[in-house]
Amino acid sequence: MAAKLRKGDKVVVLTGKDKGKEGLISQVLPAKGKAIVEGVNMAVRHTKQSQTSQGGRVPMAVAIDLSNIALVDPKEGGPTRVGFRMEGDKKVRYAKKSGEVING
Repeated sequence: MAAKLRKGDKVVVLTGKDKGKEGLISQVLPAKGKAIVEGVNMAVRHTKQSQTSQGGRVPMAVAIDLSNIALVDPKEGGPTRVGFRMEGDKKVRYAKKSGEVING
């Protein structure tokens, strides 16, 4: 199945504690059906001090389910679903809300 959301896409959170926040996808985990979004779903990781790094509490983004995020429409700005269509001989993603082609 083709990936509707990819690394670098700007998305908005639909549900949960971070509802309404926007961010860029830094990593997609297709096997788990999750993605890591910068600045969203932050958790504190306690790290032990080593010779190379200082220990302490390090905030890090945790994976969020793909069903809880939606692509931000490039034209209108709100959440939108993603579709696929053929333009010439190339398959492209487009925002269903505005019909705008998404980079690629």
